[in-house]
Amino acid sequence: MKKILTTTVPAALIALGLAGAASAEIKIGASVSATGPAAFLGDPEAKTLEMLVEELNAKGGINGEQVELVLYDDGGDANKARTFATRLIEDDEVQAIIGGTTTGTSMSILAVAEDAEIPFISLAGAIDIIQPVKPFTFKTPHTDRMACQKIFEDMQKNGIQKIGMISGTDGFGASMQAQCKDVVGEYGIEIAADETYDPRDADMTAQLTKIRNTEGVQAVLNPGFGQGPSIVTRNYRQLGIELPLYQSHGVASDGFIELAGQQAAEGVRLPGTALLVADLLAEDDPQKPVVTAYKTAFEAKFKEPVGTFGGYAHDGFALLVDAVTRAGSAEPAAIRDALEQTSGLAGTTGIYTMSAEDHLGLDLSAFRMLEVKDGSWSIVE
Repeated sequence: MKKILTTTVPAALIALGLAGAASAEIKIGASVSATGPAAFLGDPEAKTLEMLVEELNAKGGINGEQVELVLYDDGGDANKARTFATRLIEDDEVQAIIGGTTTGTSMSILAVAEDAEIPFISLAGAIDIIQPVKPFTFKTPHTDRMACQKIFEDMQKNGIQKIGMISGTDGFGASMQAQCKDVVGEYGIEIAADETYDPRDADMTAQLTKIRNTEGVQAVLNPGFGQGPSIVTRNYRQLGIELPLYQSHGVASDGFIELAGQQAAEGVRLPGTALLVADLLAEDDPQKPVVTAYKTAFEAKFKEPVGTFGGYAHDGFALLVDAVTRAGSAEPAAIRDALEQTSGLAGTTGIYTMSAEDHLGLDLSAFRMLEVKDGSWSIVE
């Protein structure tokens, strides 16, 4: 149960456990999966939040008030996430929470945050986090339902009418599988083969062989998260399957290409964010200044490529700062109300406009259909 603490006090005081001496007037909590199976998502989220708080305080904070970040590493464990959410609220007395790297940890945190009426901005993808709308819960990534719709739009444009699906049985995979099944009929597409795999599986050859042998299949979709989709992609190429392969936004990062292998990943399509193709954006794209600034700062500080998932944390923090600034208050209720009034805020993931009925504030235009070409991401025109 690791705790990472970023405050306005000297590092020596933190090391001595005297963080309570911080002079910060605005206290933000976070629980992310910086270690464990979702570390490739949570680690850049933690780094992003720490970097942004440091930058903000150097510029004078929010409305002249310094910001303190209390950051816990839940390791992807939903029970730890619940414990940390309780600690953030009851012991650390934060005014808002950002985090929930995975769907499971987000659901644990939101249950605590809703009971305490503390604003919570999730960094996970499942639609269940915000639908039905919960008074104090918001999120930054597109929903899995939106990802299905974006993928099916692309398939429809390419005349694909019959597909095979292979899904992870984790929370993300199961949720996206259900959402895809719910909307696929709207696009005149039939799921002719429907296979699953455990996220701990090291080989998906058997399931992919069944899909390959299903008559009429024109493409394959993998609602998945973590390392599973990379294994699916490698097995797919090993079997010599030449059908188009679509992955989910849950693996929209350079890390996916590295894990799958450049040759195996070549041609894979998925819905992703502007952040992955920052250099390819038009000069008048309203997201370009935001993604360029974040990419430049992150890569300069940490000497590693920026990714979609750190971008979700960037946007969560930007939404919170914007809400507190407009509200002129860091009281939880005021933050919550201001979040609902967010309008036209450009982030790395999209342009957010929220309301009482919409605690995400993104539409399908926030997604870019991307394809791996020559080992890097390209925009599908």
